[in-house]
Amino acid sequence: MVKEPRPGRVKTRLGRDIGMCRAAWWFRLQSLSLLRRIRDPRWDLVLAVSPDRAGLQSRVWPADLPRIAQGSGDLGARMARAMYGLAPGPVCVVGADIPDLGKTQIASAFRALGDHDAVFGPAPDGGFWLVGLRHPRHAPRGMFDGVRWSSEHALADSLATLGNLKVAQIQSLRDVDTAADLRQRSG
Repeated sequence: MVKEPRPGRVKTRLGRDIGMCRAAWWFRLQSLSLLRRIRDPRWDLVLAVSPDRAGLQSRVWPADLPRIAQGSGDLGARMARAMYGLAPGPVCVVGADIPDLGKTQIASAFRALGDHDAVFGPAPDGGFWLVGLRHPRHAPRGMFDGVRWSSEHALADSLATLGNLKVAQIQSLRDVDTAADLRQRSG
């Protein structure tokens, strides 16, 4: 899932710390680096873009990658729409602000979906950097309803919406939301 790297519209918490232009520039470079790192013939890479029209027409993202619009709603609604709208097989969704994410972690998530219904990549802040479903079209109704996004409760709240699904958790990775996250990443 990617947003157009526009100052004041992407990574705003980071922007409050380092400036909106610098935050947008960091996100642009990080996103492009991530896309290079996770390309692999073992899976299809599809960009879920926001804002819809600008993202679908953007020259920022590699032209050879297919794109779908994220649509409206909170993060949960947009992630669920992306997962439901793709092929019926296993699907994983990641954000673009995870500097340590690579092919190894993506492969681990897909392996976990071999014998689990869902998989999460937890983040140290209580959120998550990856969510995946083995059969997205069979996900519980209300998946992600009531999740307190951008809080230490995001992962726990998301898990609670999955009912009796068998869930795996893989490696914890840090996303970058603030300047402190950048410092922890480089330190």
